[in-house]
Amino acid sequence: MIKTRFTELVGVEHPIVQGGMQWVGRAELVAAVANAGALGLITALTQPTPEDLTKEIARCRDLTDKPFGVNLTILPAIKPPPYAEYRQAIIEAGIKIVETAGNKPQEHVTEFKKHGIKIIHKCTSVRHALSAERMGVDAISIDGFECAGHPGEDDTPGLILIPAAADKVKIPMIASGGFGDGRGLVAALALGAEGINMGTRFMCTKESPIHQLVKERIVANDERETELIFRTMRNTSRVAKNAISTKVVAMEREGANFEDVRELVAGARGKMVYATGDADEGIWSAGQVQGLIHDIPTCASLVSRIMRDAEAIICSRFEAMLSGAQRQAAE
Repeated sequence: MIKTRFTELVGVEHPIVQGGMQWVGRAELVAAVANAGALGLITALTQPTPEDLTKEIARCRDLTDKPFGVNLTILPAIKPPPYAEYRQAIIEAGIKIVETAGNKPQEHVTEFKKHGIKIIHKCTSVRHALSAERMGVDAISIDGFECAGHPGEDDTPGLILIPAAADKVKIPMIASGGFGDGRGLVAALALGAEGINMGTRFMCTKESPIHQLVKERIVANDERETELIFRTMRNTSRVAKNAISTKVVAMEREGANFEDVRELVAGARGKMVYATGDADEGIWSAGQVQGLIHDIPTCASLVSRIMRDAEAIICSRFEAMLSGAQRQAAE
């Protein structure tokens, strides 16, 4: 059994978090993750209204009696969602764990803290992690360059970012970006994190509410099958490589602005990918960890395998290495 400050903070059995993913973080996946002993997160803005979020939280509670949380991502928009109303729905539903991401979350942190809610803030740099720590969040999720979605603009991979953050951040920290198996969990712990956050890996499970053909595409893909779009707009996003993302990258190289690609990257098209299984219908998020995904297990078997493999590495492989070194020293 691997216990960390993070598992103690949020009351879960295993130091594994299911990332809050647009169109994917729904009750059936979140409950399956929670029942497996990890932390599942409902994606608030996947729900069309705050009222729908309230219903989704209730649906999740019908499926699990284990702890789960809600992701609230705050991003700039011409017509932003009613964030305060989503926040109030989370509070009134009695949720005790929230993951915030995106823009400076101080307003939300302040309100959530009034209600005893534990807050994990997702960020992509050490400076932003320290800023969130000063705001009063309870834990940090640090995203390396390998991650799906928004990896920031510093292009710092996890192998450097995780220990750099661990050297300075005092509160519990989980690592995100490129994690999908027991080897990754052990590596994250060795680098100073106290758990891992997995998005793409949990997309590719039996309970994930996306089309089977998309899951099979993830299994078939290797670590090279992603694109970085919006680089020229300083809003980089790592997505699955397909006909649309390749076209967007080519248009950016020719000087295209957001208006030029708006129709191609529309969220409605990305949602249709998950509904129809047509991987070229629109933009959809996937990380480089695709190269480590070779099956479509249940959440329970995935979490169990990760923990079993991690414990075997720590207890057997490392112990054997240490024993060998001690024997050599004695000789």
